[in-house]
Amino acid sequence: MSDAEFDVIVIGMGPGGEDLAGRLAEVGLKTAGVESRLVGGECPYFGCVPSKMMIRAGNLLAEARRVPGMAGQATTDPSWDPVARRIRDEATDNWDDTVAANRFTGKGGHLFRGTGRMTAAGQVTVERADGLGSDELRATRGIVIATGTAPAVPPIPGLAEVPFWTNREAIKATAVPSSLIVLGGGAIGVELAQVFARFGTRVTVVEALRQLVPLEEPEAGDLLATVFRAQGIDVRTGVAAAMIGYGDGEFSVTLDGGEVLTAAELLVATGRRVDLAEVGAGVVGIDEHAKAIPVDDRMRAAPGVWAIGDIVGHGAFTHMSVYHAGIVLADILGLEHHAAEYHAVPRVTFTDPEIGSVGLTEAQAREQGIVVRTGSAQVPATARGWIHKAGNEGLIKLVQDARRDVLVGATSVGPVGGEVLSMLTLAVHARIPVQRLREMIYAYPTFHRGVEDALTDLG
Repeated sequence: MSDAEFDVIVIGMGPGGEDLAGRLAEVGLKTAGVESRLVGGECPYFGCVPSKMMIRAGNLLAEARRVPGMAGQATTDPSWDPVARRIRDEATDNWDDTVAANRFTGKGGHLFRGTGRMTAAGQVTVERADGLGSDELRATRGIVIATGTAPAVPPIPGLAEVPFWTNREAIKATAVPSSLIVLGGGAIGVELAQVFARFGTRVTVVEALRQLVPLEEPEAGDLLATVFRAQGIDVRTGVAAAMIGYGDGEFSVTLDGGEVLTAAELLVATGRRVDLAEVGAGVVGIDEHAKAIPVDDRMRAAPGVWAIGDIVGHGAFTHMSVYHAGIVLADILGLEHHAAEYHAVPRVTFTDPEIGSVGLTEAQAREQGIVVRTGSAQVPATARGWIHKAGNEGLIKLVQDARRDVLVGATSVGPVGGEVLSMLTLAVHARIPVQRLREMIYAYPTFHRGVEDALTDLG
């Protein structure tokens, strides 16, 4: 092979791309990895890892504030400095990917820093990140597209002209703002909103749809909104931002109807977007205006081209991209492997309470023509308010396919909602009969025992 010729070229070295490229190199394939930003992608530098450090710190403050009236007395003196320092020094190496890059090249991989684009069948052109020309790479076995997504910025008048935050700026913040408006009540928006609120920021969340976390069950969004309001977070749902302004160090957000909100910072968390033109998808016959790359159950997008992760449209999750990577690895090496399945995709929003869900929501199941039966169990609010005081708000909701007597979806909201989700994910994935779930023994008093109550509610 010439220096520019490789067995496999992986465009995008996020979690899935890095995992796949490294494993291909380990088995002896000449592998090129192309990355325009940081090897490792969004998750370790601007997503999963640093955000969970922030969330853990905020949760510690919340727990300390629950002590009075329950276990004695406690006071807190919040400081953002250790949070920012840990993110910079421990989680991200000051946003330096040397360790990750060396990990890949140490396995025998070849790293190209720049923007990769398919320019012909089996060919990738890399515009170097340093601006000093380009590299023409050729793949003999195939190309893998793993470029992920970027923050989606809505076309709100005035927004493009102001210095708003995305999740990247929020993660890199060295101080908490006095006030913050969050546009978007999805997972990223609500997680960051609660973190900053717990460190003293006056926070308002604006979500155009009727509920927070609109991809989840309405009950989950409504419960989270109730908790947020009790914690002093202003929640506006069912109303959109009509105009954005900025002046004298202050943002203004005009809502539909004319109300004007102001804050020191503005966080835009309105979803993610793909750019298929940037990767040259049209070269292999893929519509560059599509919202995702269509693939088969082996992640094949075209002859000699695979796609994995966010860009294929089955969920913008680190665990999804790594799942895809395993399928592509087997396909390239000619090994036996299960085909991609999406009936039991788990997801967790790391708020307090935590929202874990798997499979279909009730609405999605009905849209698919499934005969649905639901069952729920909820920790109820009380006049004395001890449940909120203890941080024990929660619910379990099960979505059953009544014809097949199996669960097709489930939601677990509570202090350990994401952990309780594990048993529900298994139930949905393995299509365990509901009757068999009823015959299990559930430990008392645990949060997961709510699953037993929700099964009883199924009738």
